[in-house]
Amino acid sequence: MLKCWFYSIFFCFFCLNTTAQKTSKNLKVKAKDSIVLVQGMDILAPSRAAFYSAVLPGLGQAYNKKYWKIPVVWGAMGTGGYFYFKNNDNFKRARTAFKLRQSGRPDEFDGSNGSLISDTGLRRAQEVFKKNRDLSLFITIGFYILNIIEANVDAHLPDKALDTNISFNPTLFTAPVTNQTMVGATISFSF
Repeated sequence: MLKCWFYSIFFCFFCLNTTAQKTSKNLKVKAKDSIVLVQGMDILAPSRAAFYSAVLPGLGQAYNKKYWKIPVVWGAMGTGGYFYFKNNDNFKRARTAFKLRQSGRPDEFDGSNGSLISDTGLRRAQEVFKKNRDLSLFITIGFYILNIIEANVDAHLPDKALDTNISFNPTLFTAPVTNQTMVGATISFSF
């Protein structure tokens, strides 16, 4: 029983003296703007980058000085927009032809100009083009949201915060039991 008390008191004293984080001497508070700077970094930068990306896709990436990402963002959103408008135009063509055919008037797919599509084919084409149009819209909205999230996360993780003391080395070794050459990896952390 005496050992339990001794160990308890011993571990309590050591636990009380430990700290989980280092205190930063670079913590500054501006009284005017009430903006907190931690180690020379603005903590409002992620929200600004997200706002800029929401206003104009790619502007948050420019704010983060990652200019190479702007064509990727514009290309992704432009591709989604292109397929949206292309599928919308094809949907309108099939819908107009179907309505004209139902009213007994000639349309562009009645076979007079070389392209013949049946009534069920026009109905199916409308469904397919409408589904593809809606899918293109959802994908474009997804790219827009992903653009905002990427700008926010990129502003949270500046290049100065990355630890360069982590290394990854692929290696070849021989398995002792089977005597076969295998591929492995070594991950090392230096503190």
